[in-house]
Amino acid sequence: MEQEKEAYILGTEQAELHRLGVQHQVWASEARNAWQYAEFSQGQTILDLGCGPGFCTRDLAYIVGETGKVIGVDLSANYIEFLKKTAELHQLHNVQPLHTSFDDMDLSHVNLDGVYDRWALAWIPNPQEIIQKIADAMLPGAVFVAHEYYDWSTFQTQPIMPNLKKGIAAALRSFKEQAGDIDVGRFLPSMFEKAGLDVIRTRPMAKLATPDDLTWHWPKSFLNIYLPKLTQYLTPEEVDLALEDLEELEYQSGATIFCPQMIEVIAVKS
Repeated sequence: MEQEKEAYILGTEQAELHRLGVQHQVWASEARNAWQYAEFSQGQTILDLGCGPGFCTRDLAYIVGETGKVIGVDLSANYIEFLKKTAELHQLHNVQPLHTSFDDMDLSHVNLDGVYDRWALAWIPNPQEIIQKIADAMLPGAVFVAHEYYDWSTFQTQPIMPNLKKGIAAALRSFKEQAGDIDVGRFLPSMFEKAGLDVIRTRPMAKLATPDDLTWHWPKSFLNIYLPKLTQYLTPEEVDLALEDLEELEYQSGATIFCPQMIEVIAVKS
């Protein structure tokens, strides 16, 4: 899989594809919990906003069944091609991959029963506008499920590893300087209400990782891929020292990583 420019802040190369697979395994139970609460079911049309390579799209396709449809939208041509191949491999004819930006996404002829967003709204400068566009395409009773960061600055380790802490701070700085708001989740309840949606559930989603569980590999894989890309913020030596800290942390007695604080917001269209 070739690297793309401007498609995704962490890139779309093979290593990132694998990282997203690990990430999906860590967060899949949270997604299923939300989909069950939202009553996503057979025959529905669901929008998977910012679907990436389509791990959630595939899961949703089995939920809505042959009479339903899942529209997977992403800016990455590589990821949309991967989704097409996945749908073909699993003979999921109810998957509609859509390669487009959210601004150019055409929902004028779509009637949505549900929407799922995981880390899609944090990277764009106009989330309110996009939410409104989606809300306009939702049928009465349709449900919008969003999983976004609430406070990325909570990302920390115990024990504190000074070089790794510096690397994490550099990552946050890079996010703060991009077009969107990495902590968009804290604003979603008011954004949904402004778009005419009624918020029916909000809940925090926290992950505390230990070296012997799968969750550890989510922040670990992120740091291993992203820190070397931060040439504007870190020297190669600082990156090496941060990753050495990360490796050492894994063998520290009682080590933990508190992952960035997430929030779930679920809203329904009256």
